Amino acid sequence: MGVNHLIIALDFGGTKLTAALLDSEKRSWLCQRQIFLPSGSVGRDQYEAMLGLAQGMIATWGKPQAVGVSFGGPVFAPAGLVRLSYHIPGWENTPLADWLQTELGVPVAVDNDANAAALGEFHFGAWRGCRNLLYVTVSTGIGGGWIVNGWPYWGADGLAGEIGHIRVQANGLPCDCGQRGCLEAEASGLAIARRAKFYLEKRKRQGKQLRLLADHNLENITAKLVSQAAAEGDKLSQAVLDVAAVRLGHGLATAITLMNPDKVILGGGVTKSGERWWQIVRETACGQTFQGMGVEIVPALLGDDAPLWGAAALAEISHVGTVFKMHCLRAVPKL
Repeated sequence: MGVNHLIIALDFGGTKLTAALLDSEKRSWLCQRQIFLPSGSVGRDQYEAMLGLAQGMIATWGKPQAVGVSFGGPVFAPAGLVRLSYHIPGWENTPLADWLQTELGVPVAVDNDANAAALGEFHFGAWRGCRNLLYVTVSTGIGGGWIVNGWPYWGADGLAGEIGHIRVQANGLPCDCGQRGCLEAEASGLAIARRAKFYLEKRKRQGKQLRLLADHNLENITAKLVSQAAAEGDKLSQAVLDVAAVRLGHGLATAITLMNPDKVILGGGVTKSGERWWQIVRETACGQTFQGMGVEIVPALLGDDAPLWGAAALAEISHVGTVFKMHCLRAVPKL
């Protein structure tokens, strides 16, 4: 196989780093590597660990045609600039594309994980002929990415798609962004765990199954445990998921009414919360959407690998020089 068919895709998660090598001609992964960094790691730790993964692949397989990067945080994609990470310190205003391009000697394109996942689903997954889609990842946090008329849409400051910071609840729970009642604070995995702990503290006689799964330690509660308890009939856990699903539906309805996409694609761990969760999300969103909008709300076909496939698509776009050479003719906006 010639070198010209190699693509490296990198996905920077909160604690998980994934690197993969794609045969772009056959549309198949040649290899994947994954590592988990310990708590307390900073941006430089993540960067050096991921660089090592990429360099190891190059040493084994040869230099790729390009590298695509999915990053879990706000990114100014045309410049490959990481603005910050909400979960890992040390990433503020980091020229990640320039750093990697200098080290690896090939074109590098960077975007945030939700935008990358949208591009991945559009090119490889659930788009099925549509030209306009919204991808929303519902995981530890909540983020979104748009494809508009077949192209990624970043917005004036590279921050389009930040659906996690639409306010869905007046005087709601505090969000890491400094506001209250944001979608992320009300419907993400962390929000589900926090609300479950709050309910358990207030309702001492309820949530028996959830308490059992958590070994009677509230600090062990995660969204995954809440989902498992709900599936086993735990009423308190079902109530927690119902609230999160309604809040998500509110946020989706706002985005759908504003932009009228063909599809809304939902990915991330929280989307594995069962059919009841999906039904409430769909009914709430569609019930509040402007009449006549026939949007479908569907699960991501690429699952948890959507950002990685999106990174591969970014690399291909960078290589052929269509989107990422259309840099903004102005200074990179400040935070």
